[in-house]
Amino acid sequence: MTHAFPSSRPAPKSALDAEAVRAAYRRWAGIYDSSFGGISAFARRRTVAEVNRLAGSAVLEVGVGTGLALPRYAPGKRITGIDLSTEMLAIARRRVAADGLAQVDALIEMDAEAMSFEAASFDIAVAMFVASVVPHPRRLMAEMRRVVRPGGHLLFVNHFAAERGPRWWVERALAPASRALGWHPDFAVDALLLPEEREKAAISTMPPFGLFTLIRLDNEPI
Repeated sequence: MTHAFPSSRPAPKSALDAEAVRAAYRRWAGIYDSSFGGISAFARRRTVAEVNRLAGSAVLEVGVGTGLALPRYAPGKRITGIDLSTEMLAIARRRVAADGLAQVDALIEMDAEAMSFEAASFDIAVAMFVASVVPHPRRLMAEMRRVVRPGGHLLFVNHFAAERGPRWWVERALAPASRALGWHPDFAVDALLLPEEREKAAISTMPPFGLFTLIRLDNEPI
């Protein structure tokens, strides 16, 4: 199968926050897998396993990065990945070619808050470690809802701030690296989900230390 890797879709010039994210991941692209890949590995595996068990083949991975999750998608899924980072996408494309990942249809440079896809283009959209990086998390949610068909599925895995306990100490230890990558150690679930969305969501924490949380929502009117 021929893999389509379309040219970039530039972000609006006023999107200074998006440019800051691009700059951060330009610096980190070469060491992202070795630095963050290990600590996030279990959460990625768990999330992709959830995607694989859901009905529907057309999957959008938002913030595909270096493509760490791509080899884990089932052969029956058709994966489109988007990311803001040219450098991260270059690594993802090399991974697809080296591993012969026929389930990957396209890797596209695109702003997750302003996607060019038509409405209802996908059965499933998944965002791993993205919600706390984008400038407007609820705009990300709105775009994911728009491009996923009614009755489809939205998944997020992310770090959400703890208020106390062992995780509080772990978060403080990781805070310098988190800020360097543009993350927010104090990112709250409510920054992404409206109260009515939170009521309907399936939410579970994952190792290590419950540091990451998996959220799954059916794409239904709220």
